[in-house]
Amino acid sequence: MHDGCTGSFGSGKAVVDKIRMMGFNTRPMPEGVVITCIECGGDVSMTHLETKCEGCGMVYGVTPCSVAYPERIKAAGIDY
Repeated sequence: MHDGCTGSFGSGKAVVDKIRMMGFNTRPMPEGVVITCIECGGDVSMTHLETKCEGCGMVYGVTPCSVAYPERIKAAGIDY
């Protein structure tokens, strides 16, 4: 699944499951990142490692090791 900071995840659900399991999903992002929602096209302000799109409910997650790389933010699913 994930091997420290060198591993990778296969899906957004795996990322969100991992950060939830570790209790990191409510951890604030060190710097805010704005991404475009893949479902509705709206702006999503990533304020925490797990953030939900206000427009459509798509859940996004990123691991603590990857917060500096916005391309590593993954979509897990609507209301996941």
